Amino acid sequence: MTEQKRYVLGDMQCLYLIDRENGQTELAVLPADVKYDETERAKPFADSLVQIHITGDAYPSGYAGGRTMRHSGSVSGFAWKEQKVTEDHAGTEICTVLEDKRGFLLEHHLQWRKEEPFVKCHTVFQNESRETVGLEMLSSFSIGKISPFIGSKDVGSLYVHRLRSVWSMEGRLESRTAEDLQLETSWTGHAVRCERFGQTGSMPVNGYFPYLVMEDRKSDIFWGAMLAHNASWQMEIYRRGDNISISGGLADREFGHWMKKIEAGERFVSPEAILSVCKGGVDLISQRMTAAMEENAENGPECEQSLPVIFNEYCTTWGCPSHENISAILEAIKEKGISYFVIDCGWYKEEGVAWDASMGDYEVSAELFQTGLEQTVKVIKEHGLKAGIWFEIENVGEKAHAYQNTEHLLKRDGCVLTTASRRFWDMRDPWVQDYLTDKVIGTLKKYGFEYMKIDYNDTIGIGCDGAESLGEGLRQNMQAFIAFVDKVKAQVPGIILENCSSGGHRLEPLMMRKCSMASFSDAHECEEIPIIAANLHRAVLPRQSQIWAVIRKTDSLKRIAYSIANTFLGRMCLSGDVLELSEGQWKIIEEGIAFYRKIAPIIKKGRTYRFGTEIVSYRNPKGWQGILREGNNAEAYALFHSFYDHHEEWMEISLPENTKYKIDSIYSDTEVSVRLEGSRLLCRNVDEMKAVAVYLK
Repeated sequence: MTEQKRYVLGDMQCLYLIDRENGQTELAVLPADVKYDETERAKPFADSLVQIHITGDAYPSGYAGGRTMRHSGSVSGFAWKEQKVTEDHAGTEICTVLEDKRGFLLEHHLQWRKEEPFVKCHTVFQNESRETVGLEMLSSFSIGKISPFIGSKDVGSLYVHRLRSVWSMEGRLESRTAEDLQLETSWTGHAVRCERFGQTGSMPVNGYFPYLVMEDRKSDIFWGAMLAHNASWQMEIYRRGDNISISGGLADREFGHWMKKIEAGERFVSPEAILSVCKGGVDLISQRMTAAMEENAENGPECEQSLPVIFNEYCTTWGCPSHENISAILEAIKEKGISYFVIDCGWYKEEGVAWDASMGDYEVSAELFQTGLEQTVKVIKEHGLKAGIWFEIENVGEKAHAYQNTEHLLKRDGCVLTTASRRFWDMRDPWVQDYLTDKVIGTLKKYGFEYMKIDYNDTIGIGCDGAESLGEGLRQNMQAFIAFVDKVKAQVPGIILENCSSGGHRLEPLMMRKCSMASFSDAHECEEIPIIAANLHRAVLPRQSQIWAVIRKTDSLKRIAYSIANTFLGRMCLSGDVLELSEGQWKIIEEGIAFYRKIAPIIKKGRTYRFGTEIVSYRNPKGWQGILREGNNAEAYALFHSFYDHHEEWMEISLPENTKYKIDSIYSDTEVSVRLEGSRLLCRNVDEMKAVAVYLK
């Protein structure tokens, strides 16, 4: 492989390498100040910057069948045709065109905007033949030469970092060596080594986040990739010979039951990928990628720019809101510094029916709101708060009349797609779009809601009927849902959208760009909240991560301060027994709100550093966690959480070099010993399950 083109994009460089014999084209990405100098390869094997499989072509060799569809016969048929580069004051776009002699084109688009620490990437397949062609795989990105500096004897130098995710325990970092995943070269070099992972269904963060970081520990280089896709996806770490590559995009036929027919003259565009490379660690590369969501957040509703405090009544009424209890809550929280009030699920439910069984009809409950929602929204606004409401737009509960409207519900194998208590609207159906426009958008407009919580509490799974394959049916349905979200934003200008899916099952870049913020997790009252919230700094912007602080009348002041301090890792969302709190309990809450307002600009824009002991169990955490969030205006805050069995005399956070901070204020339930010693911030060992926050200027 020889260098065809090289582009410096900020502090990154992209190298396009070409095999002169067959035109195969590979993409390598490195920090701009690192010279590309590939270590000698005894078993070289070139990669391609696009991975594709076309129905009828040869499947991959090297014992790869069932494990990967990369490097099938389709890939070898595409050769370099041309490269078109567009440069202006905003940035650079590189379009690399590959051509197959049968009349197929691949356009690989790589876009960079000046000053941004990432690039965006997607692929377009163009069928210029006269025949219909079937796709079974198409990558959004494929990066080769990871790492060019590691030789055959550099054992344990290459690490794989992924974010695992299960309900109420989102974002756990998994770090393993390439050897752990059996990605060592085979003795002949021809056998494929592959780790394919991802998620199948309509909850894209149910198992893993669409996130991958590769680390060359020998050279301190980190490659990162994220996918912006709200349906089935996959990523792969691939090795054949001495070279390692990574790729990702739509889940393919084997992994996600996806096939797509492309008619003559048609184009198909892959989901977008976010890529970056740097030196400096997993947290840095992660924050470079999440920066791709910054522009949308900055261009969101004006009221969102100060990161207002939210009150959500779910953990107060547990799915049974009413005009009476909402009015009482509003009196209890008035003049406490809260800006949004969200009416959560249950506002529509029939008497004696659970909230999750009756959703879908969305008629205001005459039992709970005897005078309708008008009066309730009026009271919310009279208290100076913006009114929000909950919808589970795509699903219907088993007791709803809509549950029997099978003509407009998703099907699989001709049968209505049903889980334990839910069915799913076919979002591609114009009748459904009209129905939801009336029920959802109509409700928002009628009552003057300025905030909508979009929840989603089950998954379609492998897919649905109505397209060439189950996976394509799923992709189309989820694309139609995104179109409906866009319609909401167009018809209700300035609306604040909250992305929720049993908490954090939709924390992927596409949905995060559409919404102002997201429910970080369904960990409403759990001790592991600060661990999860800190994890998510690697996957979403803290300014978009809404964190529960559920306060109970039985909570000690230490527990209340712990719960409030958790929200300093993102957006503050209050709930709980606010009708029954003492003056002392309210005092510690109000002090926390005041502290949150101080640090909100740092939450909004800054860099996160992590410290502490390894946390093995989230449900029974032992040790301590330290988070430093450094802002852009010579200010920062530190957050210490002590868990169980923490015996160190001091918890210590190292401050970045050449910083000269002073302690401005401290938030906790009691006085604590905190001091600065040069570049070290020290907090004396405190009680178990206690939080201490320090504002530095």
